[in-house]
Amino acid sequence: MDKYITSITQAIGGTHLLRLDKLAEELKYDGEIYAKLEHMSPSFSKKDRIALGMIEIAEKEGLLKPGQPVLEVTSGNTGIGLALVCAAKGYRFICCMSIGNSVERRKMIEAFGGELVLVDQAPGAVKGQVSNADLEMVEREAERLVKETGAYYVNQFNNTANSISQEIAANEIWEQTEGKIEVFMDFIGTGGTFAGYARALKAHNPLVRCYAVEPEGCAYYKNEIVSGATHSIQGGGYAKHVINIERENIDGCVTVNDEDAVAMTRKLAALEGIFAGFSSGANVAAAVKLLNGAEKGKKIATVINDCGLKYMSTNLF
Repeated sequence: MDKYITSITQAIGGTHLLRLDKLAEELKYDGEIYAKLEHMSPSFSKKDRIALGMIEIAEKEGLLKPGQPVLEVTSGNTGIGLALVCAAKGYRFICCMSIGNSVERRKMIEAFGGELVLVDQAPGAVKGQVSNADLEMVEREAERLVKETGAYYVNQFNNTANSISQEIAANEIWEQTEGKIEVFMDFIGTGGTFAGYARALKAHNPLVRCYAVEPEGCAYYKNEIVSGATHSIQGGGYAKHVINIERENIDGCVTVNDEDAVAMTRKLAALEGIFAGFSSGANVAAAVKLLNGAEKGKKIATVINDCGLKYMSTNLF
């Protein structure tokens, strides 16, 4: 181990993989769940990897010039990761976010020196439940600000660099399990994590099956969208196609409701000491569903996406 590092960005990656033995003992499912502890990254989410990756690729390709501001649309975690990376690299960072996201995320962005632009939710929206309509309003404001400031627009939803850094995380899992993983799954937000992991794991073994996790009623990839449906799993479930997803790598879809996601998130904290957010609970709840059904007896890997500290103002805890 190095005695010290010279930038906080050097602490991104290399997270531990935890086999959820206590959860298995309590729930009696047939198989094993391995959780990639991405909530232990410097800004407490998996998005630190993509934030660093997208900025460094933009620098390398000349898309981001020295002294140019950086701007992004985010539900929170990518914005927090970008705020951290921009602080470390000396860029001004502007973040456009729906007011429907948790207040802790806003405060973290500002703590890292980011400039926060909050956008109202669409008419009839439920506070704390960011819909595709809410997201479209944020994207329109971001486009206006790009013209006004001349900022480099990261645009994670349409940035193929989003998934590249996640291939590294997938390779870490492959090494950590000595190539024994048979199934992977993740909650779909921008799609970068799913795409990167699926691509890398299938390169190691084409027989690895990859499942998209989506909220009940807002399951685009399962073709189960209920008109007017909402959910409280922040960071995804926008009920639309995202370009990072390669459909041929989706071997199946699993839906999770709010109640099961919340219950599993709380159980992870109480049983395994994993203090996580909604989407992490959704991931593990979906994995348990599969081990009680189509993937009984298999070894499943999933991601602990972010930390529960970002949700203390919600009803999660």
